[in-house]
Amino acid sequence: MALSGEKGAGRYLVIALPYAWLLALFLIPFLIVFKISLSQDVLAMPPYEPLLDLSEGWAGFTVFLSELSFENYAYVLDYRNEFMEAYASSLVIAFISTVLLLLVGYPIAYAMARAPRSIQPTLVMLVILPFWTSFLIRVYAWIGILSREGFLNHALRSMGLIDEPLEILNTDIAVYIGIVYSYLPFMVLPLYGALEKLDHTLLEAAEDLGCPPWKAFWTITFPLSLPGVAAGALLCFIPAVGEFVIPDLLGGSDTVMIGKVLWTEFTVNRSWTVSSAVAVLLLLVLVIPIVIYQNMQQRQLEAGK
Repeated sequence: MALSGEKGAGRYLVIALPYAWLLALFLIPFLIVFKISLSQDVLAMPPYEPLLDLSEGWAGFTVFLSELSFENYAYVLDYRNEFMEAYASSLVIAFISTVLLLLVGYPIAYAMARAPRSIQPTLVMLVILPFWTSFLIRVYAWIGILSREGFLNHALRSMGLIDEPLEILNTDIAVYIGIVYSYLPFMVLPLYGALEKLDHTLLEAAEDLGCPPWKAFWTITFPLSLPGVAAGALLCFIPAVGEFVIPDLLGGSDTVMIGKVLWTEFTVNRSWTVSSAVAVLLLLVLVIPIVIYQNMQQRQLEAGK
C-alpha cells in the first residue's frame, strides 16, 4: 500500500511540475501585463497607476479595482491609429511567409523522408545547423547579401542577368526572404516527422492499382501529412506575427509590423500601458489558430476511435 501511495504521489508530482512551470512563467507574467494594460500613464516609476497598496487591506484593493479601465484597449482598437494597420500587416506578412515556407519546406522534408535511413540523421543535422549560429548574425548576413552592392546583385550582374542593381533590401521582399530563411527548420522538421512515419505500402498498393504518382501524392501522402503541415504552420505563423528583428533590419519604413510598433511604444514613447494592451491583444489573436488546431486534433482523435 505504501508503494502504491508513493507511485500515486510521484504521478501527481510529474503532472504538477509542468503546470507549476506554466503558472510561474506564463500565467503570472500575463496577469501582470494585463494589469498594466488596464492602468494609466504617469510621469513616475513605474510609469503607470494605480498601484496596489496591500497595507490598506480590502479598502485599498477596492480602490485599486475601481481605478482600472479599458481605455487603452479602446485607443489601440481605434482604426484611426496605426495599431490596427500594424496588426493587419503583421497577419498578412506572417500568412504569406507561412505559405512560402510550406512551398519551400515540403519538398525538402519529402526528400529527407524518402532518403536512405542511413543518411537521414545527417540531413536532419544539416537542417538544424543554422541554429548553431546567432540569429542576429544570420539576419545581418542577409543585409550584405541583399544590398545594392551585395553578393546577390554582384552575382546577377556577373552573369549578365541585370544591368542595374536590384532594390531588394528595405522592402517587403527582403522581409519575406529573412523570415523564410530563419523559420525554415520549424517547417521542415514537423513535416519530416509526419512524412517519415508514412506507411509506404499504401503508395505501393496505389501504384499496383494503376494510380499515377502525382495522384497518389495528393490522395495519400499529402492528406496523411496534414498534421505535420498544421504543426509547422503554427510554429512559423505565430512567431512571424510578432517578429521584430527581421522587419527592423531588412524591411523599409513602409514595412509596419506589430512587433516594431510594440517596441516603439515601450522604449521610445515610454507608454507601458499602451504597449501592454498591444501585447495582450496580440496574444488573444494568436490564441485563435491554436484553438482551431486543438479542435482539429480532437476531431481526428475521436474519428480514430
